[in-house]
Amino acid sequence: MNKIRTLLLPLAIAAAVAACGKQPDPAAEAAAAPAAEAAAAPAEAPAAEAIKPVAGTYQLDPSHTDVLVQWTHFGFSQPSAQFGISEGTLTWNADDVSKSSVQVTIPVTAIDTFVDKLDEHLKSGDFFDAAKFPTATFKSTSVATAGPNKFTVTGDLTIKDVTKPVTLDVTLNGAGEHPMLKKQAIGFSATATIKRTDFGVGAYAPNVSDDVQLRITTEGTLADAPVADAAAADAAATKG
Repeated sequence: MNKIRTLLLPLAIAAAVAACGKQPDPAAEAAAAPAAEAAAAPAEAPAAEAIKPVAGTYQLDPSHTDVLVQWTHFGFSQPSAQFGISEGTLTWNADDVSKSSVQVTIPVTAIDTFVDKLDEHLKSGDFFDAAKFPTATFKSTSVATAGPNKFTVTGDLTIKDVTKPVTLDVTLNGAGEHPMLKKQAIGFSATATIKRTDFGVGAYAPNVSDDVQLRITTEGTLADAPVADAAAADAAATKG
């Protein structure tokens, strides 16, 4: 009986090895690893499609323009204030974006913090002295492409009687025919950080933060611009 077991043991081992297949080949595994990793890697996101506004000068819409400023109050809260614009123009050069420009006028007297007493304090001589300096202005001095639909816009910001350079990080949100106005439209958002002490409105700094964050959104329309959709233009001509 022991002799039979002795003979059967090598046969059982051989069968187990055969069932498991061939021994792994380290060289083959190393060669296959990059391909497996590549197959498992997530696909790259498609590049953002460039928006192509129609060239010309756009009148910015005060009812769809917000300039939101935010600061830190003694490290406890982050109040904000909203400004609008009274007028603004944006000239878009489709052939050379660096030749584009923007300028806006901001009525400081219309500041809105949602707190009446704070509005009055900010308009006082402690800050904007709005009775003497009722408006602020921004006029661009350079425009540079910073990526798909991204731009860096530098310009002169004037508050009270002080003018300092400010750089905006700008995103082109969209461009095309406005569905209600039937005119070519363009829309942007922008962010920046400025120091209020640079512009003579630095009361209570640094307890009330010197750094102020700006968030801007605006849109405007272009008069007498061609319709972007050629089919729509042909249809309009046929009806005429």
